[in-house]
Amino acid sequence: MAQLSFFSAEANPPTRGDLAGLLCGPGRLARFGGVAARLSIVVGETWRGRALVRAFGERGVDATLYTCEEGLLVRTAFRADLSPLAAAWSKGEDDKTAPDGLTLGGAALRLWALAAGAWTDGGYLLGLDPLAPWTHEPIGTAVARCGLPSVLYCGQDSGPGLRISGRRRLGRLAELVGRPPLAAAEASWPAVSRARQPA
Repeated sequence: MAQLSFFSAEANPPTRGDLAGLLCGPGRLARFGGVAARLSIVVGETWRGRALVRAFGERGVDATLYTCEEGLLVRTAFRADLSPLAAAWSKGEDDKTAPDGLTLGGAALRLWALAAGAWTDGGYLLGLDPLAPWTHEPIGTAVARCGLPSVLYCGQDSGPGLRISGRRRLGRLAELVGRPPLAAAEASWPAVSRARQPA
């Protein structure tokens, strides 16, 4: 049996800090004064919505799945225990900003892949927030610190994201995020077997 990386999602218990992975992607925070915050994210597939509701629950946070014009909305209530996350990721009242010295573990990367991970051009794309382009560079730096150098990518059919390619890097990503949460996720999950073969 392979040994788990200390930073992998499966080697550590879930924490609320893991929700930062959703904010690396298109997740958004709304603050209520300085006392409470709500986290929401729009996803395209039902499996993503259900898996995220379960992931929130594993962290002691109730979330509800709604149908919306853009797809499916996963949203928490306003909660005092999300205020520290909002304070770290907010500038002013609503502007999303990546925290200085952002560090990402496997569980945060797993939530990011659940919400906005997909294959594109032989590489794996972790979707970024198109409404907060100023966060892309610092988030890319944080991903590189995980041993996952990436390039900023924006395709015709996909919004901005960090594209990770190469067998070694994809193997590292797959190790960090762990196994797919359910069978429906397998086609969209990081795996070395999907890496583009050299010509």
